[in-house]
Amino acid sequence: MKKVFTVVALLTSMALFAQTGEKNFIDKNYIEVTGKSEMEFTPDKIYIQVLLNEKDSKNKNAISEQERQMLQKLQSLGIDTKKDVMIKDLASNLKNGFLSKDVLLSKQYQIIVHDGKTAGQVFLALEEIGLSNANIEKLESSKIEEYRQEVKIKAIKAAKEKAQLLTEAIGQNAGKALFIQEQNVFARPVYANTVMYEAKARGAADAADLNFENLKVEATVVCRFEIL
Repeated sequence: MKKVFTVVALLTSMALFAQTGEKNFIDKNYIEVTGKSEMEFTPDKIYIQVLLNEKDSKNKNAISEQERQMLQKLQSLGIDTKKDVMIKDLASNLKNGFLSKDVLLSKQYQIIVHDGKTAGQVFLALEEIGLSNANIEKLESSKIEEYRQEVKIKAIKAAKEKAQLLTEAIGQNAGKALFIQEQNVFARPVYANTVMYEAKARGAADAADLNFENLKVEATVVCRFEIL
């Protein structure tokens, strides 16, 4: 019985403290504002997709020879083929001929370069060895997380400035933040359906240095500040 009494007494004490303590922020006078921020940046990770097909004609290069020539060309451009070149897919198809059945291989490669000039040089190099089945898959940035954090901070600061501007208009001030909610932090990479490059359709001068649109990251936050 003694133990029960102690627990009840403790609960009663906590309830009294809650009643006499500071009011919940919902009961305070506050201003709610939305802060937004966005940032544009140049992509430094350009993903090039290359498809190699094994030809059944004897006067065509086999897929192994295509690989050898491609890797040799990429190395001559200063691309780290162990780090920035990888096989994404390997497939084989059975082709029924009149007198024989041949198995044709195909390999899909992904090449990562870090600027538009190198990307253009890659397409020209692929054309030189007869590889035209290539396209830009997507564009990204290696600093995307850093940019996300930066726009969040700017969005919150924008919300504070907006709250202060509005409260000053009525002779008051925006105090401490009572509530902060992240609504949206959005970064969109550009994919192949929006960025395609045909090396044959352009001259060597254009292909030597590709210019891409800047990528964008944006953030939206909802904040409530106490009105003083």
